[in-house]
Amino acid sequence: MPLLSLGVIPARYASTRFPGKPLVMIDGKSMIMRVYEQAKKCAALNRVIVATDDKRIFDHVTELGGEVMMTADTHISGTSRLGEVVRALSDSGSEYDVIVNIQGDEPFIDPVQIDLAVSLFTNPEVQIGTLRALIKDPDDLFNPNVVKIVVDHEGKALYFSRSAIPYLRGVPRDTWLDHHDFYRHIGLYAYRASVLNPILGLPAAPPESAESLEQLRWLYHGFSIHTAVTDIETVGIDTPGDLLKLTNNA
Repeated sequence: MPLLSLGVIPARYASTRFPGKPLVMIDGKSMIMRVYEQAKKCAALNRVIVATDDKRIFDHVTELGGEVMMTADTHISGTSRLGEVVRALSDSGSEYDVIVNIQGDEPFIDPVQIDLAVSLFTNPEVQIGTLRALIKDPDDLFNPNVVKIVVDHEGKALYFSRSAIPYLRGVPRDTWLDHHDFYRHIGLYAYRASVLNPILGLPAAPPESAESLEQLRWLYHGFSIHTAVTDIETVGIDTPGDLLKLTNNA
């Protein structure tokens, strides 16, 4: 029986680094609607919902024919906002097998990447799925804003870090990419519905606090994260400067 999959796009207006980011216009179309329309192209998703705590975003998506749900303004993570959406849908009789957290600041996300993350769940052992990509630029390897990931022989995550991992002892840093394959984490998460509530109830973990990476909480408490490799480059927009670079390169 095919899996039923739900895509949720958390969208906050009050971003510290870029207030109003979901409604910023990119070539005549808002960022949030670009993400929504890309997600709607995914063959693996049965439904896509924008989850917001802001009436401006809610009204904008509604006016353009998108599906949107108003959520609480107390969530501290996109994962928590997902949980509210899933609970509300379950209360109304709509159940899904896989829930995908789609970043609202990647207006050109490739639907193939979302489909790839969902495809991991054909393996019944998968609890959480995500993506990784080979690092090709040395600047990315040593950039703390680019999260690195080490996996086991089955592609399950062993650790995520803002540091370059693994450390290559005795090898000059400027040649590390010549001696080892390093992977960066693509921040797209998919969850089996049965594990979403349990991970939302987990206490914070020391590695998570140190690195400021939520996924380390899940690993610390014994949940597994399977990965798939993508060679598609993603473009995230965290600041107005990122948007300016994007439009200048268009």
